[in-house]
Amino acid sequence: MRQADPTQPAELLRKKRNVLRRGDRMLTASGILLAAVSALFPWYVFLNQEKFGIRTTSFEHMRDLPPTAPRNVMSVSPLAMIDSTEDEPVLPPEPTDAVTTATVSSLGEEEQNGSARPDQPFPGKSGFRLLHVSNGRALIEDRSGMYMVRIGSILPDNSKLATIEQRDGRWVIITSSGQVYEDAAAARP
Repeated sequence: MRQADPTQPAELLRKKRNVLRRGDRMLTASGILLAAVSALFPWYVFLNQEKFGIRTTSFEHMRDLPPTAPRNVMSVSPLAMIDSTEDEPVLPPEPTDAVTTATVSSLGEEEQNGSARPDQPFPGKSGFRLLHVSNGRALIEDRSGMYMVRIGSILPDNSKLATIEQRDGRWVIITSSGQVYEDAAAARP
């Protein structure tokens, strides 16, 4: 009978480890090779630019046009051909109205049919108030919100901020339309 070799399982384990190590080594070597190629390929392209890039056509391979005058065109579009038959009488062009027209005025129709839209007052200037001045900027407030403005900014009343001044210890802003707005915070106790 054959006796069991006590070193056999250890030998199998060693062979498996060697096979695993060989695969790991091959994977590591291929990774290093790929990294080296990736690092060196841009330099290869940079040093050999004539092999890469856009190739333009040289003018030596192009055909020269003859120096003679161009020939007359022989094919004409059917839409450009004129009917030259003399059998049909020539009609004068239709008369056109030379008066410029526009929309018809509806003055007076409102009273007969009633107003289509309710009359609305023309929107006036939107008022705002000065809240605070600091570092060459002013904080203003109107019905739609608060705004930080500086000289040259467009204000809610469609004027521009002309100057920011301090008068008698109170800040005021003057608009391009001449309106003067005082600091509302200075009036509070």
